[in-house]
Amino acid sequence: MTKTLYLVRHAEAEQPAGGAYDFQRSLTPQGLIDSARMGRSMAEKNLRIEALISSPSERTRMTAQVFAEQLGFDFEKTQFIQDLYEGAPRYYLTTINEIPDEVDVAMIVGHNPTITYLSEYLCHEIIGTVPPGSIIAIAFENLAWSEVSNRTGKLLFYDSPEKLAGFDL
Repeated sequence: MTKTLYLVRHAEAEQPAGGAYDFQRSLTPQGLIDSARMGRSMAEKNLRIEALISSPSERTRMTAQVFAEQLGFDFEKTQFIQDLYEGAPRYYLTTINEIPDEVDVAMIVGHNPTITYLSEYLCHEIIGTVPPGSIIAIAFENLAWSEVSNRTGKLLFYDSPEKLAGFDL
């Protein structure tokens, strides 16, 4: 059985001002548009999710909500994990390893640089800096979520708002 993981970097957010405010930064209007376009692109490809996991920050919460709306996923079922905010890749990997095995398709909405590091770690591909609002799809063949680790995944695709708009970075 194949497990599919979508790693999403939150979309464009307000500029950081430092301090406690960072957690509360909202998406910009462009960030909302990009999230909707990326989610709609997934829906048009008939890609679905069975679990949605997100950092609890405002910008990741907003990104997750827009993706959920576009994909027809009940946002109320989203799991928010504090360790994903400013968390190292090991916290993301722990989150992945704890996804219930009955779930075959999961999405995690989080932050960079962790999304980039984790993607490269899981599929041993050079991804480079993942722009805001981007999606990285990784497949895990014949593995339980608890077995996901270094080099166990295969990169399926990597889409960004710029690629979707025809501006390849």
